[in-house]
Amino acid sequence: MQAATAYINLNALQSNLRKVKNKAPFSQSVAIVKANAYGHGVVPVALSLTDADAFGVARLEEALELRAAGVEKPILLLEGFYSANDVNILSSYDLQTAIHCEEQLLALEQACLSKPITVWLKIDTGMHRLGVRPDHVQHFIERLTACNNVQKPLCFISHFGCADELDNPVTAEQIDVFKSLTDAKGSRSLAASSGILSWPDSHFDWVRPGIIMYGISPFSDSNAQQLGFQPVMTLTSHLIAVRDIKAGESVGYGATWTSTRDSKIGVIAMGYGDGYPRTAPNGTPVLVNGRKVTLAGRVSMDMITVDLGPDSQEKVGDEAIFWGEALPVEEVAQHIGTIAYELVTQLTGRVILKYCHHD
Repeated sequence: MQAATAYINLNALQSNLRKVKNKAPFSQSVAIVKANAYGHGVVPVALSLTDADAFGVARLEEALELRAAGVEKPILLLEGFYSANDVNILSSYDLQTAIHCEEQLLALEQACLSKPITVWLKIDTGMHRLGVRPDHVQHFIERLTACNNVQKPLCFISHFGCADELDNPVTAEQIDVFKSLTDAKGSRSLAASSGILSWPDSHFDWVRPGIIMYGISPFSDSNAQQLGFQPVMTLTSHLIAVRDIKAGESVGYGATWTSTRDSKIGVIAMGYGDGYPRTAPNGTPVLVNGRKVTLAGRVSMDMITVDLGPDSQEKVGDEAIFWGEALPVEEVAQHIGTIAYELVTQLTGRVILKYCHHD
């Protein structure tokens, strides 16, 4: 019997990427594997994604981990590099980089490189987080084009702020801005998961599947299975105790849950030390032996408690599932008041990742 274990279905992962490619048949795919492949394990995930045309990461260390594991396909640093000292590393390891600010541009211009770098000019089309403002784009293009350290032609990238809100006019405005600034100028990428699924005009040369590739919906009103994708992760553990509780007795730190009846409490080896949120409230669903029960009492570091009900037949060693195909992580996230992205990416190193292939 093992405690916190996440089973990663590589067949589902591969199937989801194929569905993405079917959604955007004229685009190449940058499979996004940042944040340890959204908690799924970056190296096994990347090695299994043989249909990916490139990989996207957030940090240089993530890219170097992939190269060390033998990944030879293009790797794009979505935020670019953080230090001028990193430019030589990008060149040495054949890494592509986004450029979004003057400091990065200067570092590129001043570097002494043995071979040029593929650069994606990041344009702020309306999210106003990272990127070159539209009125500065031509200036950056001219300097990057004149820089011997930059592979020609340039590539262009931007990011949606509200693509998951289908009635929000900002997305169409961002597409128009991006088109007007990049038309006939080089490879372009705008669409991540929401754009791939709902904004076909944003597909361009490269799409960047992230959360949907892991079988999680980017939309608040649906889960991935309703969109035709398969959940990749099933997070499990086991009952380590089954205890009787009397009506009026409370469970856990702070006595935040009090039983209204004689019942049975299941104690499960899972807690915030594994990355399960301490903020999960009473009533958050958990599957025990395929039966939906609910959290009863505060999540602690190593354990959670659930109300099994007075007629429970569960016993020590029985399986608990926190999310997966039978209990969508999107549903759990709604109970907790967060998004599924956060739940899967915040799992700690204590959770055992096990890889499997099944349809």
